[in-house]
Amino acid sequence: MERMPSAKHPASPFTARDFQLVLLRRMADHNPDLVEDARRELGVSLAEMREANKRWQAMLRSPRARAAASRYRSVLGAPESVLTRKVGDLECEAWLWPVPLWPALRFEVLLAPNGAVWNEWLVRAPGAKGPALHTLADLTPWSCTVDEAARAFAPARPLEGTAPTRWGLAFTAPDEQGVRREAVAEFTWGLLQRVAVRGEPS
Repeated sequence: MERMPSAKHPASPFTARDFQLVLLRRMADHNPDLVEDARRELGVSLAEMREANKRWQAMLRSPRARAAASRYRSVLGAPESVLTRKVGDLECEAWLWPVPLWPALRFEVLLAPNGAVWNEWLVRAPGAKGPALHTLADLTPWSCTVDEAARAFAPARPLEGTAPTRWGLAFTAPDEQGVRREAVAEFTWGLLQRVAVRGEPS
């Protein structure tokens, strides 16, 4: 007698590919065209991207949710590299994983000495050449990370993000004519999404 399929199927493992979809889902509000191109590069549908984000949110909110560091290890595997970063007087561990959509970047999880996750975002890969940032025109979507913009246009003032995984920077930078302008840059998962210049439409 033929065996009937089970009514319930175990969920497939949440993979590094799924995690990239989570990153993209958060960026879609600002740059839908770039996200659409990246989604096609991964060969997934819009529904698959939404489902990946839904599963990720469920993992975060589950009563049995893993600690953040364990969750990233279970999804992304062992870090490609582990670095020591100084935060004030504390030495912290930075775990880095490759992100195929952005070969020159790494996803970084910064751990406090007690193992708690302090930060999680995209950074430039060790040894990779960063962008040349001289004027506001150089700040195009996905061109740089938070720390790169902050260094290029120091002193930059960090701003609270409009949602989780979002950051802002307020700074002054020259436009293409060399006129210095006040600007606010918005980042999602540490990657630049857009720049608003005072006196111009945001």
